[in-house]
Amino acid sequence: MKRRAFVATGLSLAGAALLPAQTARANVNCRIFPGEDPEEVRKTLERVAADAKVSVTTVPQRAADGQLIPVVAVPPSPLLPEVITATEKTLAAIWPGVPLVATMSTGASDGKITRIAGIPTYGISCMFFDMEDDRAHGKDERVGVQDFYDGVDFNYHLIKELSSPRR
Repeated sequence: MKRRAFVATGLSLAGAALLPAQTARANVNCRIFPGEDPEEVRKTLERVAADAKVSVTTVPQRAADGQLIPVVAVPPSPLLPEVITATEKTLAAIWPGVPLVATMSTGASDGKITRIAGIPTYGISCMFFDMEDDRAHGKDERVGVQDFYDGVDFNYHLIKELSSPRR
């Protein structure tokens, strides 16, 4: 079974004051894996709702310039050997023994747009966080000072490695 991230990001009710709501609407943000069909995700939500009165519609994203971004299946980026090798080499130099693990970030990025255009796109998580003190997107979200500088250092060395001539 695929694990999916669904988050209700907006709920609204409509109806006359002092009466039960006539309609309800929920906006559900779905983080869809690269290569997965958004239509299949929509159908899954309808099946889970299991109510003929509930309809699920797809809402396209709006880009910063106001244009609509189509809801389409986005291909995954291939794990290119040169990217893997450079990342493993940088990891071994900076954090010996830390393994390289490919994951899908639940955060949003422009990677969707570049992958649709055929440009392999990767994100590198290069900072450590206290798992017992997760404040992601909270009012006091933060990164440790040393973790920040370690991440900058890792990125610098990785970019240097990726941009150096191949031997």
